[in-house]
Amino acid sequence: MKKTNYLALISLLSSLAAPSVVVAEQPFSIAIHGGAGTISKAKLTLEQQNAYRAKLTQAIDAGYKVLEKGGDSLSAVTAAINILENSPLFNAGLGAVYTFDGAHEMDASIMDGNSMNAGAVAGVKHIKNPIDLARAVMDKSPHVMLSGGGAEEFALTQNFSLVPVTHFDTDSRYQQLLDAKAKIKAAEQGDTAGLEQQASLNYMDLDYKFGTVGAVALDKHGNLAAGTSTGGMTAKRFGRIGDSPVIGAGTYAENGVCAVSATGHGEYFIRYHVAGDICAKVKYQQKSIVQAADEVINQRLITAGGTGGVIAIDQRGNIATPFNTEGMYRATRKSGEEAQVMIWQDN
Repeated sequence: MKKTNYLALISLLSSLAAPSVVVAEQPFSIAIHGGAGTISKAKLTLEQQNAYRAKLTQAIDAGYKVLEKGGDSLSAVTAAINILENSPLFNAGLGAVYTFDGAHEMDASIMDGNSMNAGAVAGVKHIKNPIDLARAVMDKSPHVMLSGGGAEEFALTQNFSLVPVTHFDTDSRYQQLLDAKAKIKAAEQGDTAGLEQQASLNYMDLDYKFGTVGAVALDKHGNLAAGTSTGGMTAKRFGRIGDSPVIGAGTYAENGVCAVSATGHGEYFIRYHVAGDICAKVKYQQKSIVQAADEVINQRLITAGGTGGVIAIDQRGNIATPFNTEGMYRATRKSGEEAQVMIWQDN
């Protein structure tokens, strides 16, 4: 046998004997929410359901496509949230609720699980997509949170275009404001102690505090990210700020652990450090993302009187979407799978 043929034969036999090595692709996943609250099946028409599901599908697919092409989790999160901010269906951006004085004050935050860097804005009035400004604060400033006029002044240095306050006006949100103010007035008049503060606390129990949007993602590089954007609470006063721009309360991400975005009664999410608490249970108690999120939302938070929900994702792309309200607009999509779009516990 010629030497060349002999070597070829040896090479062929070696390749057949060697075990085949298949390199598994890093899993990637994304989850989004459009707010939790009293979402009644009886009151939500089929047409309305379809509208919400269609917009959630559009948003989850936009983020998924970023991940599928090898894009980073931060870009996937902002892509998904931008679509929700640009829809009047959700309480963020275009669909932002009204303050007591008939204005709009929006909050947003974003966190990079890789660098542990974060950015947030609070009380902005002229920013079309607050999540984009939060990202700019994270990437282009030494700070974590900017508020009000200062945040918008910074936006101008980053070539953001300010939009008129009327950009965020919608008839449905204005009607919600009128309804809320009527209930506030009734609560104040019915307060025998004559304490406006107590009446305001009673009002906080009404269902005018939900609708935040958010996204969490794991990219092909193993990086986690989370983002949240909101118009806040209908008829809020005195520059009230909820949990959405607060890192550790409404938004949190840490590589190797988890990423969380929250929606609900922000005062409770701040007090109980909800997003950070979920990740701490995963990190220090080695609990699954499903167990950790469920314990915080359906045990600790609800026992304290807090209502709402979260979307959470871990380092392997596992997703949890617990909520203790009647419903939560949400969608999930994992690598190689179709999107799952849900409103209630039973879909």
